[in-house]
Amino acid sequence: MAKSLELTFETSNGKSTKISLESPVEPVDAEQVSTVMQSIISANALSSANGELIAVKGIRLVERNVTDYEI
Repeated sequence: MAKSLELTFETSNGKSTKISLESPVEPVDAEQVSTVMQSIISANALSSANGELIAVKGIRLVERNVTDYEI
């Protein structure tokens, strides 16, 4: 079972951009993650094809099951 933490930001052109982090520490502290996201925005640390990151839009923990089959 693979888990990832998706950080969704609003961009300057009104669209969204996501950053996915694999194997997050659980339980997720949403307040702490939001603070880090605000720091990323304030420092202008990341860029996006959809424009500058301007606001925190969402945080979610994604879990997926993958089954490989031999052929």
